[in-house]
Amino acid sequence: MKGTRRIGRSAAILPGLLALFVGAMAPTSATGDDVARDDIRTLRAEGRTVRLLFIHHSCGGQLMAAGGARVGGEKGGGRRCIYTSHPNGGGLRDDLQRAGYEVHELSYESRLGADTDIHDWPAKFRGHLPDLLATDEQDRPYDDGRANHVVAFKSCYPNNAFTGRGQEPGNPDDPELTVANAMAAYRALLPVFASEPEVLFVAFTAPPQAEPKPGFLDRLRALFDKAPTAADLAREFNGWLADRDGGWLAEYAGSNVAVFDYYDILTDGGASNWSRYPTGGGRDSHPSAEGNRKAAVAFVPFLDAAIEDMH
Repeated sequence: MKGTRRIGRSAAILPGLLALFVGAMAPTSATGDDVARDDIRTLRAEGRTVRLLFIHHSCGGQLMAAGGARVGGEKGGGRRCIYTSHPNGGGLRDDLQRAGYEVHELSYESRLGADTDIHDWPAKFRGHLPDLLATDEQDRPYDDGRANHVVAFKSCYPNNAFTGRGQEPGNPDDPELTVANAMAAYRALLPVFASEPEVLFVAFTAPPQAEPKPGFLDRLRALFDKAPTAADLAREFNGWLADRDGGWLAEYAGSNVAVFDYYDILTDGGASNWSRYPTGGGRDSHPSAEGNRKAAVAFVPFLDAAIEDMH
């Protein structure tokens, strides 16, 4: 009987020893799925995967795409404006992947990707944040409980067609594009972002508009009308959005929100308040390949620094 009891104890112990042995021999996960989202800095430092979701429409899709003939972005297939390559391609997707980021995209023709104007962001993040964090591509969620570590989001160039300064404090959900309403919309996002301190939220300033070609009456009116132009107001708003010390994030206590100043890059750092990289002979506000490449080169070091600044 003593022998039987010894055999019984050994039989109970062996599976545990075997599990420990298998666990010790198993390769370490390279995905970072077993590391909490609140440790993005450790993931980057250890060369492990950081998952990034980019919510965008046409300009963002072209920024992400490789240069070349247009491939992808087909309508009706749920991937509109998610391009493999494009004549205006900036190559940001490839840059991010080479730097160790896992890239996911959300755009037109999806429930979550529709509506990216400034006044749409508060409702989108308030109502769909868990879904956004679980998004793989378009409305397809991860199938294994993973989550995104970084959520980047961008409005398109019509969101620099300001109609005026408006009245403070503004209405965050009002589609009228005044500076006051736009500021109110971004302020409304901060409590939502504060609820997920382990996630880095990256706001892109909207790309600038191409400068219109003024007719005779426009030039005559400009001699007498001293009101700020839409481009002047775009500079005012985007400067406020990107100013960490005196603007949008001045009173935000967290470290999980950053602003990538796409607008400033495409205006050559204030050389103009209009796009310096338009297409279509200067009439189309979609940034050129040159402008998008300039932004793409700047983004990865910006993102690395934003992650390093998290605490």
